[in-house]
Amino acid sequence: MMHEGADYYLPAAVLGTALLAKLPGLVRGWRSPTVRTVNLLLFLPCVAFVFSSAPTVTAVNRLTGISNLSALLVHCIMTAYSCASLVLLDYWRGGSGEDARTGRRVRVWKIGCCAVIVALAGLFALGDVPVERPRDFDTYYAATPFICEMLVLYLLAYVAAGVATTVVCWNWLLDIDRRTAPGPKTAVDRSLRVGLLVLVTAALVNTIFGSFKLTAIAARWAGRDWDVLNDSLAPFMSLSGMMIGVGLLVPAYGPGLIDRVWNPVLGITALRPLWRLVGRTEPTPTTAVFLPPPWYAGAEQVLLFRMTAIHDWMRELCPYCTDEVREPAYRRARASGAPEREAVAAGLAAMFEAAAEARARNAPPDTGQSELAVAALRAAEAADRDLLVTISRALAATSGPDGGRRRGPYRRGRARGTDESTPVPTAPTP
Repeated sequence: MMHEGADYYLPAAVLGTALLAKLPGLVRGWRSPTVRTVNLLLFLPCVAFVFSSAPTVTAVNRLTGISNLSALLVHCIMTAYSCASLVLLDYWRGGSGEDARTGRRVRVWKIGCCAVIVALAGLFALGDVPVERPRDFDTYYAATPFICEMLVLYLLAYVAAGVATTVVCWNWLLDIDRRTAPGPKTAVDRSLRVGLLVLVTAALVNTIFGSFKLTAIAARWAGRDWDVLNDSLAPFMSLSGMMIGVGLLVPAYGPGLIDRVWNPVLGITALRPLWRLVGRTEPTPTTAVFLPPPWYAGAEQVLLFRMTAIHDWMRELCPYCTDEVREPAYRRARASGAPEREAVAAGLAAMFEAAAEARARNAPPDTGQSELAVAALRAAEAADRDLLVTISRALAATSGPDGGRRRGPYRRGRARGTDESTPVPTAPTP
C-alpha cells in the first residue's frame, strides 16, 4: 500500500522535512505574517499530497463514512495553498502587510479563497459521489451534477492562481535584474532570484497540470476519453511539490549558506597559492606554530585560520622583502595594462616570491629595503580589504600548467644574488 502512494508520500516527506527545518524560526517569529505564511505554504501541499494518495483516500473514506471526502479536502487545501502563495509574494514585496496596498490585496486574496472553499463544500454536499475513485475522481465524475461545477470552479481558481503567481514572480525577477544591473548581486539578491526562478517553474507546472485536467474533463463532456492527461501527471506534481519546498527554502537559507559556506570555500581556494608560498616546510624556534582547525570545523573557521597564518608568515618574510623586486614588477604590470589594484598585487606577489627564495637560501635580510617594502604592503592593505586574495591570484596568474612559475607580464624581477632557475619552496597544506 505504501508503494502505491509513493509518488505522493515522497514529496510530502520533502515538504515535511522543510517544515521541520523552519519550525524553530516559526516559534521565534510567530507574530510575523511572512513567517506564518511561509510555513503555511510548506504545510498545505504536504497535507494535500498525503490526502491525495490512494491509501489515504481509502482510510479517510472508511473513517468518516463519506465517500471521496479526501477529494474535497485536497481541493480545499490546494485552493488555500494557491491563496497563500499570492499572499506570501505580496508580503515579500510589500513588507509583511505594513503597506496599505499590500494589506488590501491580501484581504482580497483571502476573501476570494474563503468564497471558493465555501462554494466547493456546498457543491460537494449537493452532488452524489457514491463510488470511491482515489485516482481519477475528477474525470470519473466530470459529468455529475454539482460535482462538475465544483471541479471546474476549483481548477479555474487553481489555474488563475498559478498564472498570477508566475506573473508576479517573473515581474519581481525583472525588477531584481534592473535594480542590480549596475553592480554585483548580493547573497540575498542571488538567493531570492534562484528561489523565484524555482517558484516560477513550479507555478508553471501547476498551471499546466490544471489546464490538462480541465482538458480531460471537457473531453468527458464531449464523450471522449482523454483520462491519460490526468493519469500521467502524478510524477510531475510530485516534482512540483519538491520544487515548491526548494523555492521557499532557498531565499530563507541561501544567503546564510553563501556567506558561511560558499564564499569561505571560494576564499580558501583562492588563497591556496599564497598559502603554499609563504608557509614554512619545517617550523623554527622563532616561527609561530598554528594548530589547524579540527576536521569538523566549518569553512569560515578554516578560512580564518588560513588568513591568520598567512598574515603571520608574511610578517616573518618581511625582513627578506625588497622594494627592488616589488617596484619593477609593479611597473611591468602597469605597462602591460593591468589595473592599479592588480598591478599592486603583482608587485607584492613578486616581492614575497623573492623573499621566500631568499629565506630558503638563508640569505641575510636587508633592513633598509625591507622597511620600504613593508610600508608598501601596509599601504596596499589599507587600499584593498581583499589584498591576500588579490596577491594569491597574482601568484596563480604566473603559474605554469605544472604548478611552476613562468614568465609573464607580472613576472617578478631577479632576486638579489640568485638566478632565474632558483626553485620556490612551498609548505604543505594541513
